[in-house]
Amino acid sequence: MAAFLAGGVVSGCGTGPTLQAASAELQKDMQRLEADRFFKNPLTKLRIVERPDKDLPCDKGKFQRVFRVTAVYGPKTSDVDSDLDSAQTLIESVLSQALHYKMTYDLSQTDWKDARLVEGRKDIPGITVRVIVVPESPMLRLAAETDCLPNS
Repeated sequence: MAAFLAGGVVSGCGTGPTLQAASAELQKDMQRLEADRFFKNPLTKLRIVERPDKDLPCDKGKFQRVFRVTAVYGPKTSDVDSDLDSAQTLIESVLSQALHYKMTYDLSQTDWKDARLVEGRKDIPGITVRVIVVPESPMLRLAAETDCLPNS
């Protein structure tokens, strides 16, 4: 699953955003998520698995930052589809309204019985966020990554 979340990073190029700008925004996103009223609730068991505080080499002279979080969404009911749909709706709302990501929607997922994938993007400064929503705990597994960017 970790490989699934870590894959698909879009490379930065040209004189676009820098790692410094993207990592500052990613740090703000982490703070906004921690301050969100849903995630502040201790019952969500928000757990920061990886903080965006170190440069990870991804290409010659380029780096990226990664932010990973898990959280519980509940209470669970006997209707797994409904639980997945509710958790998906919640995380899409938080990402788009509180963290200002432009969401992409895959309507084919409504037939998936075992998971939902949520994806959002901030083209400026170059951050992609992916959340996999699964029936088992922790139900929400978020990975946000900067593009592969020059340091300055």
